[in-house]
Amino acid sequence: MRTIRIDPVTRIEGHAKISIQLDDQGAVESAQLHVGEFRGFEAFCRGRPFTEMAGITARICGICPVSHLLAAARTGDKLLAVSIPPAAEKLRRLMNLAQIIQSHALSFFHLSSPDLVLGWDSDPAQRNLFGLIAANPDLARNGIRLRQFGQGVIDQLGGRKIHPAWAVPGGVRSPLSRSGRDQICSGLPEAFVVVDHALALLKQLLDQQLREELEVFGAFPSLFLGLVAHGDRWEHCDGPSCLGIRVIDSEGRRLADGLQPEHYSSWIAESVDASSYLKAPYYRPLGPEAGAYRVGPLARLNLCERIGTDRADRELMEFRQRGGRVVTASLLYHLARLVEILACLEQMQQLLDDPEITATHVRAYAELNGREAVGVGEAPRGTLLHHYCVDDNGLIAQVNLIIATGQNVRAMNRTITQIAQHYLHGSRLQEALLNRVEAGIRCYDPCLSCSTHAAGQMPLQLQLWSRDGQLLQELMRG
Repeated sequence: MRTIRIDPVTRIEGHAKISIQLDDQGAVESAQLHVGEFRGFEAFCRGRPFTEMAGITARICGICPVSHLLAAARTGDKLLAVSIPPAAEKLRRLMNLAQIIQSHALSFFHLSSPDLVLGWDSDPAQRNLFGLIAANPDLARNGIRLRQFGQGVIDQLGGRKIHPAWAVPGGVRSPLSRSGRDQICSGLPEAFVVVDHALALLKQLLDQQLREELEVFGAFPSLFLGLVAHGDRWEHCDGPSCLGIRVIDSEGRRLADGLQPEHYSSWIAESVDASSYLKAPYYRPLGPEAGAYRVGPLARLNLCERIGTDRADRELMEFRQRGGRVVTASLLYHLARLVEILACLEQMQQLLDDPEITATHVRAYAELNGREAVGVGEAPRGTLLHHYCVDDNGLIAQVNLIIATGQNVRAMNRTITQIAQHYLHGSRLQEALLNRVEAGIRCYDPCLSCSTHAAGQMPLQLQLWSRDGQLLQELMRG
């Protein structure tokens, strides 16, 4: 047996490697994503006051700090046993919409567009953001502007673009001013234009250039899990409008509905592979294999019946005409992100039109009233759960964080196996082939910073070894 290793995977957030196992005939037997960086947040948060958890866990990641900030604040609400003021609820939703916009913009325009626009076989020295700027400066600029808009909303609400210490147990620290509201509104028209252009471009690419990839880039049946709002609407945030967590299969059958996060251990089990620090949750009633599920934008669009805004609902209908009522092609994660950006912009506009969005009562105060709580929210990459146990003084005794990337890891392994089996034949390694394998991971936009808290840059080294330990071929990047 021979092993091909891609170490690290490029153009993802964080560090990981891929190993591809070949049998004695040179055919691909399996492929696996490995995360070799240790996270540690669940350990060093112990002993801290639960009121600090929003600020601490927001620093898990610089790409999606808002997701952890809001999940931690929601968990704190439950420990206090308070209902937060309506304005605070709406402001939290507004910030999460901005978080999804900026993160999806980074994923589509900067991490994935070099493959989609420049092609899998393009020169790897040019197949990056700088190459995209040279080949399609408007697309690259639009991505920068859209992400800038989302980060600007976060800055307007929380006082900083990254790690805003704003959401707290009981609500938020400060209200939105009328001038701040007007400034956010002024950026919406351009953001709508950018996402419209991106949708048109991606649909054209899917129709003309990506038909083969649709069939082999992670196209398989699985379960899907995520939040749903009352009325079967698309949901991204826990709160009064949220029905709970829904689980469906690839035929659209509801295996569970209205699940509450407090009882997650009865329907989510977590397994650990010795070769990775990334936990791999699965739907407990069906076991590790049949219970593998996907989360994130593709799952959220599959789980809802409608989004609830005019333009996004039209895009959702077209999305399903393209991929089926339950879309199982992982390449369409990219299209799902753009549909969600449109949905976020429309819902943001609705919130900003609500007079209560600038109300000044934004925080409820209480003493500690509970010893255990679970907060949930939808991060850009999928469902995020924070589980805290505290002592009588409100100090953290136990923490469990269930991250979207971990929930997708079984699907990612199946995706890269499917791609490698389709494209990899013989013992000669080609850059474009290996990039396709990596691109299967990029469909899920894994945030390994959330999962491992890794930092820094490393070159990529890929080696092909014979069964007897002879180095047959080596490729280097960086």
